[in-house]
Amino acid sequence: MTGVSIDLNADLGEGFGRWELTDDERLLAVVTSANVACGFHAGDAVTMRRVCELAAARGVRIGAQVSYRDLAGFGRRAMDVPGHELAAEVAYQIGALEVFARAAGARVAYVKPHGALYHRVVGDEEQASAVVDGVLLAGAGELLPVLGLPGSRLHAAAKKAGLPVVAEAFADRAYTADGALVPRGREGAVLHDPGAVVERSVSMARDGVVTAKCGRSVAVAARSLCLHGDTPGSVELARRVRARLEESGVRVEAFA
Repeated sequence: MTGVSIDLNADLGEGFGRWELTDDERLLAVVTSANVACGFHAGDAVTMRRVCELAAARGVRIGAQVSYRDLAGFGRRAMDVPGHELAAEVAYQIGALEVFARAAGARVAYVKPHGALYHRVVGDEEQASAVVDGVLLAGAGELLPVLGLPGSRLHAAAKKAGLPVVAEAFADRAYTADGALVPRGREGAVLHDPGAVVERSVSMARDGVVTAKCGRSVAVAARSLCLHGDTPGSVELARRVRARLEESGVRVEAFA
């Protein structure tokens, strides 16, 4: 297949105070889009500012990674948040990151939910609509793209509101037969074999397929591929993924 391109995104800025989790500087030399934690699951003002400056200097697109308010649980605990409250908190997070993006000479270019919120809005129409309302509120007329799983309630709500959507895939996460992600709490939900992750990346980007946990081939129509920055050896793995994609004739570039 020719003319194929893929965006590489990673979750960055996921430290807090003196605690650091992701190797932001080295990952920014590999990825084309940076999902920056906005303070609700990780991140703080100093970290957000630093990551925005680094991303802008390298020409990496800045995205707001919004979450439930859950620093203690890293945004991975299920929560029931009223829609109007969630919309306001999503807008709040985007607005906070926008300050630092603008100061660095860039802008917040897209929005991606994190953790429990990411999974919730796959099938929860109310929470998905609240996230979209927050994106609209923060955008103040600017139509910010929403990054998420294809076929999700989030994408349906975003399309209905006139927001662009970007389909995402995960090379290091196990898939179910219906194209959903296997929940992190289940055995085998995260792949740890670097070679397998690299080859799955090529299969997803070039061929549009991934092998589900049950062994079936599942179609994926991804424009962006997520590389987790909080796993051991994440930088070297990201480099291998990018190199293998380019060797396979896939252009690595930010989504339009």
